[in-house]
Amino acid sequence: MRYLGLDLGTKTLGIAISDKTNTIATKLKVIRYDEKTKEEMFLKLQNIIDEKKITDIVLGLPKNMDNSLGFAAQRSLDFKQELEKKVDVNIHLMDERLTTKEAEAILLSADVSRKKRKKVIDALAATIILEAFLKMKGNEKDGRK
Repeated sequence: MRYLGLDLGTKTLGIAISDKTNTIATKLKVIRYDEKTKEEMFLKLQNIIDEKKITDIVLGLPKNMDNSLGFAAQRSLDFKQELEKKVDVNIHLMDERLTTKEAEAILLSADVSRKKRKKVIDALAATIILEAFLKMKGNEKDGRK
């Protein structure tokens, strides 16, 4: 069992991967896409799933601060439905409120330039989403919630 974490943006898909023990998440890459290249993005994602033997995907669900679902959350839900038709893995939704802000703070504290931040922020946000999911799964396994 191995997990991919995804942070869906309007033009980018940040991707993170778990280690083989599902305890550590690491940023993998960012795929840039638009409506014309969306199918190509799905093919790249399928290649990663096949190559890394992924069994589960954790997709960030950007809820509003009041726990409601807005436009961005609906985009993730639509993406999940589309992805379910294209890949044969379990897809989990994970609340991702403030993950991009957290990723930005991490990169700023590491003094990463604006240009470099823009290239990696979505993959780092995917890593944060996946880490939260792995921690939650670990707590469930240990009997904590």
